[in-house]
Amino acid sequence: MKPYHANDQDGYANDVNWQQIRADFPILQRQIHGKPLTYLDSAASAQKPQMVIDAISDAYSQHYANVHRGIHRLSEEATDKYELCRTKLAQFINAPSAHEVVLTAGATVSLNIIAQSYGGMVLKQGDEVLISIADHHANIVPWQMICQQKGAILRAAPVEPDGHVDMNKVADMVSHKTKIIAMPHVSNVLGTVYDIKALSELAHAHDAVMVADGCQGAVHMPVDVQALGCDFYVFSAHKLYGPSGIGMMWGRHDLLASMPPFMGGGAMIDRVTIEASTYADPPERFEAGTPPIAEALGFAAAIDYVEAIGMDHIRDHEHDLITYAHQKLSAIDGVRLIGTAGAKSGVISFVMDCAHPHDISTIVDRAGIAIRAGHHCAQPLHDFLDLPATARASVGIYNSRQDFDVLAEALEKVKVIFA
Repeated sequence: MKPYHANDQDGYANDVNWQQIRADFPILQRQIHGKPLTYLDSAASAQKPQMVIDAISDAYSQHYANVHRGIHRLSEEATDKYELCRTKLAQFINAPSAHEVVLTAGATVSLNIIAQSYGGMVLKQGDEVLISIADHHANIVPWQMICQQKGAILRAAPVEPDGHVDMNKVADMVSHKTKIIAMPHVSNVLGTVYDIKALSELAHAHDAVMVADGCQGAVHMPVDVQALGCDFYVFSAHKLYGPSGIGMMWGRHDLLASMPPFMGGGAMIDRVTIEASTYADPPERFEAGTPPIAEALGFAAAIDYVEAIGMDHIRDHEHDLITYAHQKLSAIDGVRLIGTAGAKSGVISFVMDCAHPHDISTIVDRAGIAIRAGHHCAQPLHDFLDLPATARASVGIYNSRQDFDVLAEALEKVKVIFA
């Protein structure tokens, strides 16, 4: 697949033909309640281009066998394609080595591995882990669990009323007790882009490590883990137009090599006796059992797809959409945007004076619009903001300004219904 280019359209900052990109996604040709589908829920899970669907189908129909364990032709083919996914991921995030990329069942599993394996190794009574109040539950609960096990203390840095992060306040919460800082690259509710480089420098100044939850970061902008300076970076394939059930955990090789396994089983071992076992080197040490083989091939295809478009083009396109969406939705009387920080990506969360977010989502669905409503797996943030729920529209490469015109029109109907 090659990027589609055309003359500058609709004021976009680059010349990619985004309408043609949209045509690559079969599900977007559907109608919902007799209306063209307007999909604004990519932060929950992105749709899949035909290229990814074909790669998964081809994996099962032409290349399927278990990997790393067979010397027959099919197993060798499957192994080569599986390992190519790891190589592509390393290049995608500019990791120093593919041996630092662990393929997991998703970002949630990745964060649990880091919490239990690395956190379990270094945390002691009275130590502290610093997260953000805006974190997804997947970057809260694993740290709660390991802190409870080790007698460590979990602390949460605040956000400002507009959603931006005051680094001075974060710095004031870091001390010699801090062993781990774990924060999102981009908030899945506020859209705030966290300064991972500054957070990494802060962590290292106190001999702590920096864990970046990149689920909403790697899908919207170029990622260079070496430039960011973090120690771990994780994200899931299904946010990046790939299949569900697979994700990646990148970690510095020295840290991965020092960490005990998270799970035991086949593939992660060196030598097994009844009395004891020794373990494989990373990344295999953290990949127990039969992996998601076809999903890895789909993940690789998703990487190929977005790189053919260009992550810098994707960033610029989606920045244009978020800017336009802010203007369009904030002009509606009774709509209040949640998260208006200058550095923002991916999502627009909002509330309306006249209706609960669940009612908003139900009504706009009748117009063929898919948005999210609820706490978005970020209950502490909603408690902090004193909001029971928010409505959330999130963008992907297949969205256009017209999608927000359609949403704005539907929100006007919500006002009429609940007036």
